[in-house]
Amino acid sequence: MATSTRKLESLVIAFMSMFLVLVMSGPIVVEGGRAFFVFGDSLVDSGNNNYLVTTARADSPPYGIDYPTRRPTGRFSNGLNIPDLISEAIGNEEPPLPYLSQELRGQRLLNGANFASAGIGILNDTGFQFINIIRMYQQLDYFQQYQQRVSRLIGKPRTERLVTQALVLITVGGNDFVNNYFLFPYSARSRQFTLPDYVRFLISEYKKLLLRLNSLGVGRVLVTGVGPLGCAPAELASSGTSNGRCSAELQQAASLYDLQLIQMINELNRNIGKTVFIAANTNQMQLDFLRTPRSYGFITSKVACCGQGPYNGLGLCTVLSNLCPNRELYVFWDAFHPTEKANRMIVRLILTGTTKYMNPMNLTSALAL
Repeated sequence: MATSTRKLESLVIAFMSMFLVLVMSGPIVVEGGRAFFVFGDSLVDSGNNNYLVTTARADSPPYGIDYPTRRPTGRFSNGLNIPDLISEAIGNEEPPLPYLSQELRGQRLLNGANFASAGIGILNDTGFQFINIIRMYQQLDYFQQYQQRVSRLIGKPRTERLVTQALVLITVGGNDFVNNYFLFPYSARSRQFTLPDYVRFLISEYKKLLLRLNSLGVGRVLVTGVGPLGCAPAELASSGTSNGRCSAELQQAASLYDLQLIQMINELNRNIGKTVFIAANTNQMQLDFLRTPRSYGFITSKVACCGQGPYNGLGLCTVLSNLCPNRELYVFWDAFHPTEKANRMIVRLILTGTTKYMNPMNLTSALAL
């Protein structure tokens, strides 16, 4: 009898794990298309850095190995990234092109644009080692330039309407920790600020960027927090840990930042008098499948699919790196960035997640307003 009960329990657990995988990774479409604008760093860069002289590039194999063309595109992913998947979900025929792409002209401008650039942060001194990247102030300048280009195409009133009805995604902040404050011991910013004071400073600077974005006429902005910074394979490798524990200091930074980001966004919405900004707690989203990867169909949440050294977390992902045969089984594609499958799970929670993950509401509810 006990043996039969244990078998039944095992079958139930296996069924629930399979159900979670199917629910979290399947496609979801929420409505018809609208213009889509993207700002931020490598998590959402779709190829702008391909046009820059910078070391922060993903334009060579095996990046893009699972992209529809099977070729690298500048996305820091094995396949689709978060903007691609959100575009798919809101019914757009194609994701917004990189703003620096020569293909972004004519009617394709009306789909929106991706201004993101790998390596950037909220602060202008973040990512200095990458040399030539499109910092946040410049991304917003480009957005202003974009509106002027579209106004010449369809007129100013229609352009203003296109921007107001558009969806905006902004993902930035992680590099301000890993490529600034914690870049090396006794960095300039860590000597200037304690960690709590640094987080407050970041949030105050981020608020200025969001206020400028609001002044440019946007109507709905999805703001993602930083992910579980201390759990990335790069951090596990650099800490020299043999037990795979996340960096407590970086996890504290992520928790402090995400909490204050939500508070700041709620304050902005109150001051504006309506819900313009939606916060996504991507740290909490990813912690769920980092803690129990097998429940979501992964075999590991610590080792990157592509890389070298401990946890495949050292150096760049190149043709000489270790490369896993099945990207569906890994949370991390390279030392810092999620796989397409992990991105799909994040986007599903952005679209339909409860207030555990989304504040004040999920994206599906926000787009229905």
